[in-house]
Amino acid sequence: MTKKQFFLGILLAALVGGVVALAGVSFLIKPQNAGTFDEKQQASFVNMLTGENFTIPDGINFVASAQLVTPAVVHVKSQVAYTPRAQRDPIQEFFGIPDPRGDRGQGGSGSMPMSSGSGVIISPDGYIVTNNHVIDGATKVDISLDNNKRYEATIIGTDPTTDLALLKIEANNLPFVKFGDSDQTKIGEWVLAVGNPFDLNSTVTAGIISAKARNINILRNVENNLQIESFLQTDAVVNPGNSGGALVNLAGELIGINTAIASNTGTFAGYSFAVPSTLVKKVMDDLMKYGTVQRGLLGVSIQSVSPELADYLNKKFPVDQGVYVGGVNENSAGQAAGLKEGDIIISIDGKAVNNVSMLQEMVARKRPGDKVEVEYIRDGKNTKATATLKNFSGDTNIVKKEVPKTFSFEGIQFEDVKQQTKDQLKIAGGAVIKSNANEAWRNAGARNGFIITSVISDSGRKKVTTAQDMIDFLSGAKGQEIVVLGMFPDGTDYYFEVELN
Repeated sequence: MTKKQFFLGILLAALVGGVVALAGVSFLIKPQNAGTFDEKQQASFVNMLTGENFTIPDGINFVASAQLVTPAVVHVKSQVAYTPRAQRDPIQEFFGIPDPRGDRGQGGSGSMPMSSGSGVIISPDGYIVTNNHVIDGATKVDISLDNNKRYEATIIGTDPTTDLALLKIEANNLPFVKFGDSDQTKIGEWVLAVGNPFDLNSTVTAGIISAKARNINILRNVENNLQIESFLQTDAVVNPGNSGGALVNLAGELIGINTAIASNTGTFAGYSFAVPSTLVKKVMDDLMKYGTVQRGLLGVSIQSVSPELADYLNKKFPVDQGVYVGGVNENSAGQAAGLKEGDIIISIDGKAVNNVSMLQEMVARKRPGDKVEVEYIRDGKNTKATATLKNFSGDTNIVKKEVPKTFSFEGIQFEDVKQQTKDQLKIAGGAVIKSNANEAWRNAGARNGFIITSVISDSGRKKVTTAQDMIDFLSGAKGQEIVVLGMFPDGTDYYFEVELN
């Protein structure tokens, strides 16, 4: 039997002519000083379901929930920052040396590939939750509502560690889905999945909750190894294009965001996975309020208690379920609370933790400075301690969003390359095109997100490591035709020629 593979990307509709770029946490507008989504929803929500009994004599009634949710599930279409073009030596091209390949080296039209998925409106003023992988690397995001109205969305923020993103469209009095409590969801409970599989808008399927706190190891290559996987597993049918869509209960409440499927073929084969709503709501509140996700850290190395771990450590555990502490970081919340290697954590804030996924999700709902009660077993005795969670820097302060300095030149805005991107692409630096209102540069092939690493002018080739380098070069090259070299966020090399009038 072949090993079952878990695909994150296959819930996305097929990319046309390119691959979605991998990127770190990115934020494109200033965070808004607003309340939580609970407050937004309480101020506007009117329950359209008149009773608590959702069964009818002929069976389970999905109609009321489907009618309530469908208008608030949207189609998300992203233009991806990738421009395919046959490459030739830019120095040959700049100095007019013929390409030995003939016309094959002249490149293509620079068309923009598209990807698509789903999203869920979570407030009447246009906030939308989707998956990070649906809009990752996008230069433009378009939203189509259930009534066929279309809007261009702004990316408020993304969180690759949970594969979630927050979008905003400029509209009011929109239908939205009210957050439910995924903690109260029971295995065997009926649920509906609503999304846009294969570009089939507003598709509703039904199933049951098959499992909770499921880790399927799909969020790889996340910075600092801080990915959170504690999925709701369901057998509701989802397919490519369902990513970012709603998983709701029969009361029409959002209990998860559909994210991945288990499949050997890329299409539905029995199980799908959704980020639980309790985690979704916290991440969305953080992105709206702070512009970045606030992660409270316990600062311990952990593994799920299991017979295999017991054999490996040559130990006999006093419990069959729990989380084994394999190490405690210096100056961490766990160290301050008195945790030690060998402790077995069995609950957080009075709620049982049976495995690593459950513990990580519970802690991920907290922010730096929040206190949690940790119950653990040491030497056969149960002990409780209070831990004050810390941020990445080892203190309890709220993390502020990094706002890169922007440099402007004739309608083009540049900014420095973030350290995370430098590490990913293994480059010393560059100048990122943040926005481009210069028609000549657009026609030449410049795209938002493109990273300029060097330029060629009459005076020769110059390396670009900062946005200021680019501004200094452009200021001294007016009237010249230049070659701009660099790469897209996915590491694809590219260059274009442009005349500086």
